[in-house]
Amino acid sequence: MNPRETLNDIIPAVTYHQPFINFTYFHHMYMNPKYFIFIILLTIESTGSRVSAQMNPSLVYHSNKHVTCRNGAVVSAHPLASIAGIHMLKQGGNAVDAAIATQLALAVVYPGAGNIGGGGFMVARLANGADITIDFREKAPIGASRNMYLDASQNVIPGKSENGHLAAGVPGSVAGIFSYYKYAKLPFSKLIDPAIMLAEKGFAITAAEASDLNEHQEDFKKYNSQVPAFVKNSGWKAGDILIQKDLAKTLRRIRDQGARGFYEGETARLIVEEMHRGKGLIRYEDLKNYSAKEREPMLFTYKQDYTIITMPLPSSGGILLPQMMRMVEDRNLNQSGFETAESVHLMTEVERLAYADRAEYLGDADFIKVPVKTLISYPYVKERMKNFSKDSAGKSDIIKAGLIHESEETTHFDTYDKEGNCVSITTTLNDGYGCRTVVGGAGFLLNNEMDDFSAKPGVPNMYGAVGGDANAIAPGKRMLSSMTPTIVLFRGKPFLVLGTPGGTTITTSVFQTLMDIIEFGMSVSDAVNKPKFHHQWLPDIVYVEKDFPKSVTGQLEKMGYRVQERDAIGRTEVIRISPSGNVEAVADRRGDDDAECY
Repeated sequence: MNPRETLNDIIPAVTYHQPFINFTYFHHMYMNPKYFIFIILLTIESTGSRVSAQMNPSLVYHSNKHVTCRNGAVVSAHPLASIAGIHMLKQGGNAVDAAIATQLALAVVYPGAGNIGGGGFMVARLANGADITIDFREKAPIGASRNMYLDASQNVIPGKSENGHLAAGVPGSVAGIFSYYKYAKLPFSKLIDPAIMLAEKGFAITAAEASDLNEHQEDFKKYNSQVPAFVKNSGWKAGDILIQKDLAKTLRRIRDQGARGFYEGETARLIVEEMHRGKGLIRYEDLKNYSAKEREPMLFTYKQDYTIITMPLPSSGGILLPQMMRMVEDRNLNQSGFETAESVHLMTEVERLAYADRAEYLGDADFIKVPVKTLISYPYVKERMKNFSKDSAGKSDIIKAGLIHESEETTHFDTYDKEGNCVSITTTLNDGYGCRTVVGGAGFLLNNEMDDFSAKPGVPNMYGAVGGDANAIAPGKRMLSSMTPTIVLFRGKPFLVLGTPGGTTITTSVFQTLMDIIEFGMSVSDAVNKPKFHHQWLPDIVYVEKDFPKSVTGQLEKMGYRVQERDAIGRTEVIRISPSGNVEAVADRRGDDDAECY
């Protein structure tokens, strides 16, 4: 098949009887086996009770990594989700409509991180100048307790906060979607229908998805009371169709009943019954009382021309990002050059200092007092930078949190529309496929976000992040997060919409991407795709991607750093808007990520 063929060349016109957008798609392996051509037939023109199929050649595609346009853009972790989002823009929706459709589609086509059983954060800059941040982070169930993952000797029980029913926090994704639906334009049924059809009829999985599903087969069998759709005894392969009938039923309840279709009624019953079977903690009261929360945005300037809008606590990014950017603001970073030993040394030490503060001070500000203003103030960051030596590596066993004198799986997507609305959302199950438990009869995976609490002060979680009393478990408390959805204004106008998954590497990746574009003058594609590095105080290691320059790692080791190669760091998605109104969207090379424009 020629990927440039139109639908008219491949299949005849057909007619459907559903009075809503319908996705019918066929799949065919392209010459390169790592790509698939997905042909999506959208029924978009209603004629009475019948809906005639409109052929759109732009829907014969594989993953696009770099696109430009003027009317709007969507970039996400999966082509089918990006297509769902861009279709809403073409239907007259705004960036919020596109974000909701994308998020719901990701819950179907990207089960490792896309979800309705997890949570996340939304940052938006609306065309009217309003800055919106919505917290739909998961919460600890009412039955949770500070020492729930410790044994009789007060030692952390390995894996207890990571796998199975007890690892799940109260999901927030559905509440989040409805909390920002008020900023959308289209009927909700239109926004959720692509996700319903993808779940009901199935979609062809990619080679990467097949590999991920196969890797987790034993966990799916071990941590589920009923066999989920993700189990296939013969093993998954690229091109197989993943059908999720139970998930489609759950999505229909959400379509018809709104948030109550998830937090009450049949879906709530299925969640609670699943908890009983697996000795989990989520109860009816937890679900009914959950609400997303609109928070005051973290807004700060960088070198006068740039205004950064990001997520406040319980996102640690809302503290670490301004800290790190202010630590380098007066250091002439651009003169050092991209990924030289000098620039990497400076940025690594800045990351070390910020993450030391994260471990000591940060948690849910609804439960504890966090010295936010001090932590991001110029006097404080200047004092912290007195620990910096330009000639040698710092030592995390010496460098601790500053003195305050006062009382990895996620998925990110961005949308932008021609009116100037920007939306940046990061959502998560925490680890890949969350706690590996699917709610029986409801078809969706639950998160394992309880691991993001400090099970015991000083003991690292699955990402190696160390926390203290500030992030201890408490009923109803939101666990600290690294998710850092971000929007940048240049002289008051939208400039960048960005974010990434990646656990504790999220904030450092956003920081590095911003420095690459603002300080080093790099193209968006290079800023997204060039190798990244990461340091988080403990463990005292500089992690680098495998294609990171060996000459630079050698110089860093001579300065006293311990450098370790690792797999991909994050999957950064960026939309850039030029002063003339041109829109550029870039999807990360590290996955099946896709950028769509029109």
